[in-house]
Amino acid sequence: MSDNFIWYELMTTDVAAARKFYSAVVGWEMSEGGQPGMPYTIVSAGTRGVGGIAALSTEAGDAGTPPAWMGYIGVDDTDATARRVADAGGRVLRAPDDIPQVGRFAVVADPGGAAFMLLAPLPRDDVPQAPEQGTPGTIGWHELYAGNGQQAAFAFYSALFGWTTVDEMDMGAMGKYRTFAIDGTSRGGMMDKPTEMPVASWGYYFNVDGLDAAMTRITVNRGKVLMGPHEVPGGSWIVQATDPQGAHFALVSLRR
Repeated sequence: MSDNFIWYELMTTDVAAARKFYSAVVGWEMSEGGQPGMPYTIVSAGTRGVGGIAALSTEAGDAGTPPAWMGYIGVDDTDATARRVADAGGRVLRAPDDIPQVGRFAVVADPGGAAFMLLAPLPRDDVPQAPEQGTPGTIGWHELYAGNGQQAAFAFYSALFGWTTVDEMDMGAMGKYRTFAIDGTSRGGMMDKPTEMPVASWGYYFNVDGLDAAMTRITVNRGKVLMGPHEVPGGSWIVQATDPQGAHFALVSLRR
């Protein structure tokens, strides 16, 4: 198992609207999946499965949980990894359980409060190779706003999954931005959570071909651009946004 992000899931208050929005903005194809009585939308970039969309449960909504994207990290043993998360100061938010014909999963949070999922897929070797960087519709970057500081967060993830530091960039009053690698390839960054952010969280950047056109698609389809466009080190362009139901996401493109 790669200890890499292998799947992404949107829990939302309006599945039909989310399907329409992300099809238009990112270019994803949608198909039906799930178990009996539990409808689930499979999100694909061409023939490659990327993630899923499901309805936010009534219980979660009543508890104040907002629509949000979550990432699954592939592991060999979900139960053992969940115990290691807890032993390292994190929390198990949902105990390990089976998804028939899919695998065994758990919902956990790091010591700073950022939630993510664990998944031991079935079959165990059912993990696709990472796509070529920049491939439209795939996930181009993973960004952690660490509730306990990026240094402590990196210590947690590196001990748990073997991630390594690529470099650290000084951002002045905002602290340092740490780029991390998985299996030797840069996959994301970590920074201290800004004080104005209510909770620590992971953010996911979806690859698109041309950022300006994608920003237009966001606004035309009733999403909201929060930040950007910005050029980042390496020459890519990014924008951060929310969909019509309020879920945060980001886009990245190799060209403006």
